[in-house]
Amino acid sequence: MSNTGLVLDDCFKRHDTGPNHPERPARLDAIKRHLTDAGLVERCRMIEPVDIAMNRLLANHSQSYIERVRQHCADAAAHIDCVDSAICPETYDIALLAAGSVVAAADAVATGRLKNAFCPVRPPGHHAERDMSMGFCMFNNIALAARRLLDDHGIERVLILDWDVHHGNGTQHTFEDDPRVFYCSFHGHPATLYPGTGYAEERGIGAGEGATLNIPMMPHSGDREYRLAFEKQFLPAARRFQPEFLLICAGFDAHRNDPLALIDLETESFEWLTREPLALADELCGGRVVSVLEGGYNLEALGDSVTVHVQELLSAAG
Repeated sequence: MSNTGLVLDDCFKRHDTGPNHPERPARLDAIKRHLTDAGLVERCRMIEPVDIAMNRLLANHSQSYIERVRQHCADAAAHIDCVDSAICPETYDIALLAAGSVVAAADAVATGRLKNAFCPVRPPGHHAERDMSMGFCMFNNIALAARRLLDDHGIERVLILDWDVHHGNGTQHTFEDDPRVFYCSFHGHPATLYPGTGYAEERGIGAGEGATLNIPMMPHSGDREYRLAFEKQFLPAARRFQPEFLLICAGFDAHRNDPLALIDLETESFEWLTREPLALADELCGGRVVSVLEGGYNLEALGDSVTVHVQELLSAAG
């Protein structure tokens, strides 16, 4: 039986962002088609979607914000907080399922029922702040999983690796004063790309100073520049931190064909961007990894890149 878990359910398509929105249900159709055609779905163990418990959600988001999301959806509002964050009447319920499914995957890996897992859920999460939606994101799925690991599984140090082309402002702000979470982000330079955060000098605050590593990449950076930064900056810092669990914000919008950025990674780049952190996790974390979908808006590039990502997860799980 496979040791790689997979959340893959059509319920997440019910978060309807409307026509011409880049974060659209068709993203999941592309992922499902590519994984099925490659014979990878049948090699994974399915993780059923589940709601997040309200006490778990409140560990990361204010009650007033949660209620505001619920009410905006009940009122059939078109968006919340910014025009990018499009919603529909079902968005609140689906966002609860997205967060809960990522937490369930973390539970399964933390307890040894799975070696690793991939969660292509939507809405995505890494831009979501404690009390505000940003950049297509409702609830911060990866942050909620990290809190679950720290609070309930006896994990003392969590590494979050975020290679989405946009800086994960919400995730950084959640943990910037917490030395138990090391947040490392590779992203387009904030002077050139949304959301304008993630400068190299942002290193955490208070007790968490030094536990944030931002690696801004200049426009048209490609495989060579990413490899150099990975080897010279990320790996030494990660080894110093000695994590017990690895969470990956797997955005595939740094692909050269993606319409929302100017980074030039190839599909093959996501092979080593997955393989090398998995090797690090095998060395330091007992191989425990949960990966969560963030960006990726060219459907073919997304499907191809997710396919190599899941292939590497399966290979690492044995």
